[in-house]
Amino acid sequence: MKSIAILITGRGSNMHALITARLPLAIKAVISNRPDAEGLAIAKSHAIPAHVVDHTQFASREAFDTALAKEIDALGADYIVLAGFMRVLSDNFVDRYPRRIINIHPSLLPSFPGLRTHERALEAGVKIHGCTVHFVTRALDHGPIIIQAAVPVSALDDVNTLSARVLKEEHRVYAQALRWLAEGRVEFLPGDVVHIRNVPVVSGSLIAPKE
Repeated sequence: MKSIAILITGRGSNMHALITARLPLAIKAVISNRPDAEGLAIAKSHAIPAHVVDHTQFASREAFDTALAKEIDALGADYIVLAGFMRVLSDNFVDRYPRRIINIHPSLLPSFPGLRTHERALEAGVKIHGCTVHFVTRALDHGPIIIQAAVPVSALDDVNTLSARVLKEEHRVYAQALRWLAEGRVEFLPGDVVHIRNVPVVSGSLIAPKE
């Protein structure tokens, strides 16, 4: 069975969704860069080891990443799953785990990489927004895409209503992406494009606003 280490910074909403999805994956540990992260208690309540590598105790991002890598290597996890991990990983860290770090981002990449995605989506007036599960590369929020989910955007939305709609989809598609990884169905095509074996092409469309 493949295994994962989940990295969090705060409440661990996506982490909790992954735990309760009962995926065919062994969760080696949950690791946070903050000792007061709410998600650590949630992990412990599910009998999952909860570790802390406090970034404030290191003089540089590189020193923190070295300590984090040492913790992960000791676990022997096949994949590193970022679930609300609010740290930009150094190039050396990313290069250490090629095609093994997975992240979920609250936008339809490549649109709106970085922070404040929902606010920026509303400011841009987009009619469709969503989330993306992707592999992590040196380019921030631009790694190969595994799965995306789209939601309609209303002119009456604010950041709270839109983020809640997207978060619901995050919980669903992150688990699906990891299930495909566990089943060995994720492969790379030329150009570093991800293909999922044995998934039919679904016809149809999401139109927003819809008459």
